[in-house]
Amino acid sequence: MSSHVKAPPIASIAGADARLYNHDLAPAAPEARTWGVFSLLAMWMSDVHSVGGYTFAASLFFLGLTGWQVLISMLIGIMAVYFLMNLIGRPSLRYGIPYPVVARIAFGVMGANLAAVVRGVVGIVWYGVQTYFASKAVQVLVVTLMPSAADWTHNSIFGLSSLGWFSFLFMWFFQLAIFLSGMERIRRFIDFCGPVVYVVMFALAAWMLWQTGFSSLSLQLATPPPTPSATVGVMANAAMLIVAYFAALLLNFGDFARFGRDEAAMKAGNFFGLPVNFLVFSIIAVIVTAGTLKVFGQAIMDPVLIVERIGNPVVVIVGSVTFIVATMGINIVANFVSPAYDIANLWPERINFRLGGLITSILSALVCPWLFVASPQAITLFVSIFGSVLGPMFGIIVADYYLVKRQQIAVGQLYTMSPTGDFYYDGGWNRAALLALGGAAFLSIGLALLGAYGSAINVGDWGWLIGAAAGATLHCGLSGVSPRAVMAGAGE
Repeated sequence: MSSHVKAPPIASIAGADARLYNHDLAPAAPEARTWGVFSLLAMWMSDVHSVGGYTFAASLFFLGLTGWQVLISMLIGIMAVYFLMNLIGRPSLRYGIPYPVVARIAFGVMGANLAAVVRGVVGIVWYGVQTYFASKAVQVLVVTLMPSAADWTHNSIFGLSSLGWFSFLFMWFFQLAIFLSGMERIRRFIDFCGPVVYVVMFALAAWMLWQTGFSSLSLQLATPPPTPSATVGVMANAAMLIVAYFAALLLNFGDFARFGRDEAAMKAGNFFGLPVNFLVFSIIAVIVTAGTLKVFGQAIMDPVLIVERIGNPVVVIVGSVTFIVATMGINIVANFVSPAYDIANLWPERINFRLGGLITSILSALVCPWLFVASPQAITLFVSIFGSVLGPMFGIIVADYYLVKRQQIAVGQLYTMSPTGDFYYDGGWNRAALLALGGAAFLSIGLALLGAYGSAINVGDWGWLIGAAAGATLHCGLSGVSPRAVMAGAGE
């Protein structure tokens, strides 16, 4: 790790405890607030414009709903995400602090480590999975440019072929080189990632429409629900599915919001990046997917496979490179920045953002993501346990900041281990938040496991909302906030 990378300016905290403070965890100074509307829009483009985002958006049109019903569901779901992102982003924007430091407000200066570890584990695992997915595009690119390389795909070394290992390690090192260069370089990179994917996606959509004709294209790709009430239920589930898709970033959006210029820029960037961008990209994704039904005789929801099936070497090369870049973009936004901060928060005296990022990269490879994605049971168990805790943590953090603390924070208190500090609580741990997390997480994980393993009790995609509501309610109750105060705070 080179030492010449310039870190963003910070606002110094007098008397900050070394166990809670380093350059990367300190509040961002005004001159570090370089993220305007376009940078936040590009960040959301990077998050949505990925192979996983494409597949997710296209899959919503296979629920049996008509095109306009899907779009209504999408609009409701993404507007809810927009509102929630603004809520979780405000404290970070106001004080310039990342997610692990925000978590100290509710969980305590030591208890925040628990919240950081859970979010960090989720990020590390999906960082490895996304790196593996990107390496598959690298493999397609290599075979296209050098057909004889296909001979390197017939062996297996710990689950990957020789070419598979080359592709994975290439992506691993390439991403690491960019990620370790600092947040300003990351901002510039994602300013490029999201928009460039649109160029290829618009080209794919135009090619599909040219092949099929616009009039013959149907946006209803599955059998409709049997009754109007069933249709409403499917629409509601689709909206909640969108909220669940953004669950991880609904915790750590503050890692990016802390560098926002002001609240107006954050809200505008979120608006264009979430409702506007998500709906436009989803429409393009379904046009391309619906086109594959007519052109190839089957619905293909993997854009890398689509460009491979087109068969033109130039298209394959451009498409593969584009989706490699896209995957790197979402890996930065959703899976790298948060664990880097979360790991740094565990030992600020020794670990900074860049070292935390290096540890994230190493752990993501040790997960062996190619084996992880090959096991549906492993994915189900992981999502059920770790994913289900994200909702309760969001509910607790938001309820604490807006309803318990009433948005009144002395930021210096977030960096002190003094027993009289506002966020020291009981030895650095807030019992109310921990009990609320335990109760809400037990409920969320239980419901998720029951649904995953075929129980009649199946809340489907409502688990995140149930967990967030339970966490917020329990935390307010344990913190002595009356229902009347909650209603008054909700109306502010």
